Amino acid sequence: MIVKDIMKNNIVTLRPEDTISVALKTMKKNKIRHIPILNDHHFLVGLITERDVKDASPSIFQLELKENFLNKPIQDVMSKNLITGHPLDFVEEVAAILIDNQIGCLPILQDQKLVGLITKSDLLHTFVKLTGADQPSSRLEIRVPNKPGILAEVSSILFHRRVNIASALVYSENDDQYKVLVLRVQTINVTLIIEDLNTAGYQVLWPEIPENTK
Repeated sequence: MIVKDIMKNNIVTLRPEDTISVALKTMKKNKIRHIPILNDHHFLVGLITERDVKDASPSIFQLELKENFLNKPIQDVMSKNLITGHPLDFVEEVAAILIDNQIGCLPILQDQKLVGLITKSDLLHTFVKLTGADQPSSRLEIRVPNKPGILAEVSSILFHRRVNIASALVYSENDDQYKVLVLRVQTINVTLIIEDLNTAGYQVLWPEIPENTK
């Protein structure tokens, strides 16, 4: 999946000379936490976030300073050295960028123009959908040998039970000889599937049932 499939297209923006007070009111009105800042030529020159405002804001006990602060232009507190993405970037790569740089959103540029915005919330919602966790289903965790074709072998067991796979993930254990295959299957009762997997010599880690933990 690529960024353009999930990015927000209707983006609320402000100008550098708009006040911090306007930025806060805009965030509250639109229920957002990030606002890209565009200049008169519609080029991205900054980004203001709730964190930027909180970090630069005077103490709540300094009322006079607080009032002066809110009337300052956004350009005084906005982030200027921005990391940006492209609509054709892969979603998982963008997720890694957000995590590695500890940022909450990524402006998306094409031909130097702002065309979208993607946030951590967007990515979390996408990953939930990709794993099928938002649909009625069951989760299976199976310890399998680390060898080519293992997914096809396990899938054939589900095929014989006429059970569809909603999603499949693989992660490594400390032992390189094995991996854990995480399947989201479109059925509620997985007892017979687990019995078939055990018979085929696979270790089902989840769900744990009495027959599987003896």
